[in-house]
Amino acid sequence: MAHYDLFTPVDESQIRQLRVNDTVTLHRTLYGIRDATQIHMFDRGRTTHFDLRGHAVIHTAPNVRKVPVSDDYPAGYQPICIGTTTSDRMERFTRPLMEQYGVRMIVGKGGLREASQAAFGDLGGVYLAIIGGTAALETTWIEQIEAIDLDDLNPESLWRFRISNFGPLLVAMDSHGGSLYDAVKHDAADRRAAVLASLGVQAK
Repeated sequence: MAHYDLFTPVDESQIRQLRVNDTVTLHRTLYGIRDATQIHMFDRGRTTHFDLRGHAVIHTAPNVRKVPVSDDYPAGYQPICIGTTTSDRMERFTRPLMEQYGVRMIVGKGGLREASQAAFGDLGGVYLAIIGGTAALETTWIEQIEAIDLDDLNPESLWRFRISNFGPLLVAMDSHGGSLYDAVKHDAADRRAAVLASLGVQAK
């Protein structure tokens, strides 16, 4: 296990270094994205002026406050609580995010599935897991909402956050086929079989 400080954007070689159980702290820029954002981008043909190449996206729909535009709030929004939502329902968007926009890292909770794992291997990406229920802490890692796109979808807009010391995050899926979620699934199956065997019950 190793720890990496990554300053976005990153390149493929940096991502290929990461392995399951490594930890990562992100710096500089993070993009917030959620279901509606991606439905509009990939199902309804909308595009963004943001350059996502080499960047990380986080599955979120932040709680923000509309404020006058200023140096502190250049997008006109103050972050109130920026937490992470469950990733699984956004599984189908992993490959297009990487192929069409060059995204390298996805931050979320609960993990992704086989199609995402394949995309990470083919294109060079990782899934960085964050613990659920830590929104208050996550919000302290966000220094500013720098810009926003697709704001008619608010709060499921596309957000550009300026971040500092965002993490540590756990590499839960890597570009080499490693997945903590698969490991847990197999371990649970083995333990179940052992318990049933001890009871004289044949596992099905």
